[in-house]
Amino acid sequence: MKFIYYSFSFFLLLSFSTFAQSKTGLKITGKVLDTATNQPIEYASIGVTDQQTNKMITGTITDANGAFEITGILPGTFTISIDFVGYQKKTLKDIALKAGDKPLALNTILLTTSVKALDEVTVVGQAAIVENQIDKIVYNAANDITSQGGAAIDVLKKVPQVTVDIDGNVELQGNPNIRFLINGKPSSVFGNSLADALASIPASQIKSIEAITSPGAKYDAQGTGGIINIILKDNRVQGINGSINLTAGTRLENGSANLNYRRNNFGVNAFFSGNEQLNSRKPSTQDRTSTNARTVTRLLQDGYQDFRRSGYRAGIGFDWDINKKTALIGALGYNDFRNRSDGFTQIQQSVTEGGIPISSSNIVRNSNSKGGILDVDWSLNYKRKFNKEKQELDILYSASIGKPDNSYSQVQTYADAGLPYSGTLGHTPGTDRQTNISLDYAHPVTKKFLVETGIKTVIQHINTVADISVFNASSGNYSSDPTQSYQLDYQMKVYAGYLSTTFSLFNYLNIKAGARYEHTSVLIDFPNTSIPAYDNFLPSFVVSRDFKHDQSFKLAFTRRIERAEYDEINPFKNLSDPYNITAGNPLLKPEIGNNFELGYSRSFKNGGNVYVALFERINTNDIKPYTTFYPTYQIGDSTYQNVSVTIRQNIGIEYNSGLSISGSVPLTDHLNIRGNLMATHKSVVNSLLAGNVTNGMNYRFNLNATYQLPKDLILEGFGNYSSAINTIQGKRPQQFTYNLAFRKQFWHKKASIGITATNPFNQYIHQVITVRTANYLSYNTILVPYRSFGISFTYKFGKLEFKKGKEPGNEFINAPSVEN
Repeated sequence: MKFIYYSFSFFLLLSFSTFAQSKTGLKITGKVLDTATNQPIEYASIGVTDQQTNKMITGTITDANGAFEITGILPGTFTISIDFVGYQKKTLKDIALKAGDKPLALNTILLTTSVKALDEVTVVGQAAIVENQIDKIVYNAANDITSQGGAAIDVLKKVPQVTVDIDGNVELQGNPNIRFLINGKPSSVFGNSLADALASIPASQIKSIEAITSPGAKYDAQGTGGIINIILKDNRVQGINGSINLTAGTRLENGSANLNYRRNNFGVNAFFSGNEQLNSRKPSTQDRTSTNARTVTRLLQDGYQDFRRSGYRAGIGFDWDINKKTALIGALGYNDFRNRSDGFTQIQQSVTEGGIPISSSNIVRNSNSKGGILDVDWSLNYKRKFNKEKQELDILYSASIGKPDNSYSQVQTYADAGLPYSGTLGHTPGTDRQTNISLDYAHPVTKKFLVETGIKTVIQHINTVADISVFNASSGNYSSDPTQSYQLDYQMKVYAGYLSTTFSLFNYLNIKAGARYEHTSVLIDFPNTSIPAYDNFLPSFVVSRDFKHDQSFKLAFTRRIERAEYDEINPFKNLSDPYNITAGNPLLKPEIGNNFELGYSRSFKNGGNVYVALFERINTNDIKPYTTFYPTYQIGDSTYQNVSVTIRQNIGIEYNSGLSISGSVPLTDHLNIRGNLMATHKSVVNSLLAGNVTNGMNYRFNLNATYQLPKDLILEGFGNYSSAINTIQGKRPQQFTYNLAFRKQFWHKKASIGITATNPFNQYIHQVITVRTANYLSYNTILVPYRSFGISFTYKFGKLEFKKGKEPGNEFINAPSVEN
């Protein structure tokens, strides 16, 4: 609370100083009218250019009365340009302003319509939704009108080289170990439940998503699969503007509001969103056979889970261009994500020995589990440019405090008995504190040789308490079990430094090469657990060659590291299903990834583009969930029979060899097709099974078609398919989902309404997951409720953004860059 108080005071102080500063500047006012009708022209753009430097220094747009006002201008001589679609541009030169001058009133400015009537003009250019850059693919979600009613998880499904399954698990080029960032900064909210976090960020707040498959040495090395950076919308238009988004549906409801205020070189933005996945029932069955010598046990479980999820997010931020070369950016955010599952299961268990029945039982289990996290994160970013182009200093401090809280309960009763005979309660509250401090400096040695260097410190402190209670059949009460309860204290510190160079070789090749060094120390206060410190040298390079017709080739290599997250190291044993127990593993070693990529990209004049990549990913100390069967399993003073235990383990080495093709094709002026195709061969060498090798081939494909109808009506269809694939202990099923949507814009495109249908002809997605070990075979059949219908409404208010050059003092990139 002290931090919030000081931050709020700091925002007020900055606002006061900025507003006071604007009073010392000069002012220009005016009014823009149509020459023929004498009617005001709304949204005409006004640009002010310094005649000495020929740079645009500020600008604005006209209001509903055609009036405009520009303040905070320093003395000088300027050119003022007035422009609007369908009118001839007007330029006023040699506008001189001196210190102490009164406000300059330009009075009425008349614009004449162009020679061609507006209805004869055909706009052929379109804002690119997908951009191929040297080290990443950028998906501009703000330009994808039909995606605005969903959540971040829905937008990710459309990002090239990214796949999302029906449970919200995300992979980048087939690798699930991804570093997720928001506005280039990490957050503890991703460590507890990634699916909950991604399902609670409204798509309407997302400006773009960067899929970075070849991160350079400047980037944080966490995430063997690469980095996904979610950039939220910002706005640098003078005055007040914002948006409201509401969505109602059969499975998902959400609402969000964004508010932006800018005066001269100081801006404040705030947002709030609420999201809820309505209660849905997920039927499931398990048919499991286990063998112990001559004894065979068959377990049949038939039941359901009622699942629901909710999330709330709020935040405030500011950006202050102190002068033309210095900026200060700050943000404060609050997140609260929750989920709950209530289950009922009928259990039949039979035991045979040598084919002769020995025993059988019928059991009923009632269970529930709850999880969530309350998280507060904040950041302060100082940016400084120097006289040389690209010479920059960037200092970033970011931190977060997350309070994950998970619990479960289960009670079992024999079908022919009235009272339960066993049960367990578990509660694991915790705290996850993260602090990141980084300093980056870029220095251009020559125009074609850039050197970048920096240092970073990451400090993470996790504290978890597990309170376990066991049901006593004789007393009918639960009592605390000290043999299962524990306290975990986990501290990780990462110290990193890097050096990177960007240069041209023989005026032929563009090269970006560098190396990063990271030292990691871990202290853990858990019985019989010790983790030694380790060091990692992480080289990277990208070599590219540009050709005519907007074509380029690249060859990239990156070495990455995957350290376990909160839910992976927490040893808490979840007994909500006592026949299928899951737990974390505090002894996990970091996974190391060596990634190679050969890519070709081309952009076309009609707005189309294509990217083709061959990639090879080699992961050592590969981390995967691993299931082991136990005829009897001891936890504290309790003994469990016929149990499978799934814990994440360092399996061995995984090889992923693949081909990825993505592209966008405007077939006509109204029809656009975007598609992604990825084929991956996966080979895993399992050191836990004496080098046993598992091979599997996986195909993934999605297609998005958008059709622009008259009167601002847009239709869209989207389909996503992933084939089945062999895993180290069984098989993962195929998945197919599809969406149909249309959106109508009105009120001069300030508002829109959309209707979306997801899998409208199938209530469930049928999944059969196979797990096989030497003495264990399990078929889990899950019916995932996925059909949904929704309606959304979006309204934008205030001034609209217009295309312009750099604003006064704004020589910094608006979208936050990824931290190192």
